Formats: sequence, C-alpha cells, structure tokens
Amino acid sequence: MTKGVDVIEMSLPARPEYVGVVRLTVSGLANRAGMAYDDIEDVKLAVAEACTNVVQHAYGADEVGSIHLRCKIMGDRMVIEVADDGQSFPVDAVPAKLKPIDHTLSVDELTEGGLGLYLIHTLMDEVQISGEHGVMISMTKYLRQDGVAEHGGAAN
Repeated sequence: MTKGVDVIEMSLPARPEYVGVVRLTVSGLANRAGMAYDDIEDVKLAVAEACTNVVQHAYGADEVGSIHLRCKIMGDRMVIEVADDGQSFPVDAVPAKLKPIDHTLSVDELTEGGLGLYLIHTLMDEVQISGEHGVMISMTKYLRQDGVAEHGGAAN
C-alpha cells in the first residue's frame, strides 16, 4: 500500500435499504478528507447512483448479492470504487449511452438506461468502468478544500 493513502472497505447486501448507509459513509469520509460541501453532495449522489445500479441490475431476482465499496483517500483526491459479483454488461458500449435527456422527446419516447452513468460522469472528475467479473466503477473526485471540515472536525 502506498504511504499516505487511507483505504476503507466494506461489503453490504445489495438491497435498497443499504444504499443510504453507503451514502452516509462516503459523506463522512469526504468530510473528513476536507472536501468542499458541494463536492461532498456530488460524491454522495454519484455513489448512490452506482449502488442503485448494483441493486437494480447486477443480480437476478432470486440471487443474494453484495455491494463492495472501497474508498481511497489520498492527499489530493478521493477514489471510490463500487463493485458487484453479478451480471456484467458490455462496458465498451457505455460511452454511446452517456448522454443527457433529449428534451425534444416526449416522456413516452424516452428510453431507460444510461442516465445514471451520465450523471456519475457529470458529477465526478474521473470515471472508469470495468466488467470482467461483475461490474466495477471507479470514481475520482479531486479535493478542493473550502473549510467544510478542519482537522477532521465539523466546520465552524
């Protein structure tokens, strides 16, 4: 392990009620790392989207699955990895799906899929997706400190 890198790992059941636990965890870690308030909110939303994708798409209806979370806190950034052991998908096709909502279409014409990943790419500084055994999404947010937390405590 590289000196100066804190790594926090946890695995949770891939059920909707645990997505909030992951959000709270990354929020606390981002705050402790000194991340700006708006960036903490971005991280929470991106991680919730990634976890929701695991809950909705990774495992079959009768499968019991897990969400694997790894957070790496470095001097200038936080890297969050959300992974599963479920069904993979062709990750090479992801860039074609990463687009905003087409406002010229009616609600009935909108297709499902890709919006969550588009949101993740919009909120985070770097995103990588791999899908060899399950799916793993790595999200990086660079620290732009604004005094939200000072020395790990609450802001004044």
